[in-house]
Amino acid sequence: MAKAKQFGSYIRQLREKKGYTVNQLSLYSGVSSAQISRIENGLRGVPKPETIKKLSEALGHPYEDLMQAAGYLGNNEQPELPELTEKDERDIQKELEKIINGLKTGSGFAAFGGMDINELDEEDRELLIASLENSLRLAKRIAKQKFTPKKYRKE
Repeated sequence: MAKAKQFGSYIRQLREKKGYTVNQLSLYSGVSSAQISRIENGLRGVPKPETIKKLSEALGHPYEDLMQAAGYLGNNEQPELPELTEKDERDIQKELEKIINGLKTGSGFAAFGGMDINELDEEDRELLIASLENSLRLAKRIAKQKFTPKKYRKE
């Protein structure tokens, strides 16, 4: 809830800087005055992006800035993902092989509008395979990440 209180204070500062009352901001944004009051007082969680967009437009303040203040946008730091094990590497190679074979036969995959992978030139084929492999690696690393429900996370 600390993030919600900080965000609420920020919205209040922006509103007061514009010289708006809660009711005026409600009128300009289409967000109810009761909801704006709850947001400003930190009595509810951080609002949805759609609500933030409405407030941003009414306050004449950059949407991205409000999204960052709300915690939706970070400081561009990527989360540390778990390393892959040898078994993960083998699984990725098996899955990649299965996908490539599906692309070669045109079965099970939307083989590029009827074109099979062998009809691509060598460079495009290598790029496609590298892209598929990177996607599989990323998906595997993300899937291995420990998940903590929001109510148990420490901010």
